[in-house]
Amino acid sequence: MQKDFGKHINEYRIKTANSGGTIQKLHSIQELRSIYDDCFSLAEAGKFTLDDALALYDKPSFLFSLADKLRKKAVGDNVTYVINRNINFTNMCIGTCKFCAFRKEDGYIMSIPEILEKTKAAVDVNATEICIQGGLLPDWDVFNYCEVLESIKKEFPELHLHAYSPMEVFHAARNSNMSLKETLSCLKKSGLDSIPGTAAEILVDRVREEICPDKLTAHEWMDVIKTAHRLGIPTTATIMYGHIETLQERIEHLLIIRELQKKTGGFTEFVPLPFMPHNNNLGAGLKVSRGIEDLKLHALARVLMYPYIINIQASWVKLGRKLAQTALNCGANDLGGTLMEEKISKSAGATSGEYMAPQEFEHLIKEIKRVPQQRDTLYRHINLRLIN
Repeated sequence: MQKDFGKHINEYRIKTANSGGTIQKLHSIQELRSIYDDCFSLAEAGKFTLDDALALYDKPSFLFSLADKLRKKAVGDNVTYVINRNINFTNMCIGTCKFCAFRKEDGYIMSIPEILEKTKAAVDVNATEICIQGGLLPDWDVFNYCEVLESIKKEFPELHLHAYSPMEVFHAARNSNMSLKETLSCLKKSGLDSIPGTAAEILVDRVREEICPDKLTAHEWMDVIKTAHRLGIPTTATIMYGHIETLQERIEHLLIIRELQKKTGGFTEFVPLPFMPHNNNLGAGLKVSRGIEDLKLHALARVLMYPYIINIQASWVKLGRKLAQTALNCGANDLGGTLMEEKISKSAGATSGEYMAPQEFEHLIKEIKRVPQQRDTLYRHINLRLIN
């Protein structure tokens, strides 16, 4: 502890109490050790407050060390990744999200044979998951979404289908005049195994009304998620940060996810997604900070969500390979998937490519003296790793 925090003597002290955190002068290493232990205990109990989070955010060295210690206790030194493929089946959409650079009025819609061809290519390189998402087509209902799932499951029954954001589920239910429960039950029967927790953006309606006014509300997003969890359909959870939201609103989002997980236990992971500012209306003239701000968000997610959400993912597509690798020392324990193609982030300016081979995952992980571990979508370890 002295090695990690000795340089911070006389700079700060964090005290945690029932009312939240306050920042004062540090008087001794022993006191810092005590404060650090108190913070660790608070995190273990899942009792970090918004005020505590605000205090921690301004002390990155303390925050990173705390997050990394919690990561190690939660998952050890394993860093996981999944061999998967993204299939963005259409870029046509009736939505009006200001941050979207993917939507095209004269875009494409993949046919079932095209989707199956891409799926087979993924199976041929040992993919265990297909992630399916797309724009909102005006005439698509539950039948269309189910047809895609059924077609893939018929040909590749062993594949895990991680498909359809809460917005797509909401759209399918609305177009079909069905309840969320009925819609999700149909999708599950057709082969849906889990749902990506995208379309969350910031779960504060002030922000949503500005950046995606026609999208489902924060409560509607939560309703889709809670209904899925009640039906035994696991989901991920995300945040899209770094645009017009305040720091407090980011933290409120994290706390909402934590409370949902305490009630349902259905989240498999949390994925911070930094806003990509290029080629969209929201990013015009917006100064986006990268690096330390991204690392602090990943670390804060670990601290605030512990012990309820075990897996914090660093998105190599959004962050880039090296920053994602650094996030593994700031609370993250997963690098996501191989993807094979990724159109949504790329269209908004992501430059890290659309595919990362298992060999590259293993190299990045071993480079920081951690243990690579292939997994499936539900974080079950696959012991027959491809790379020796």
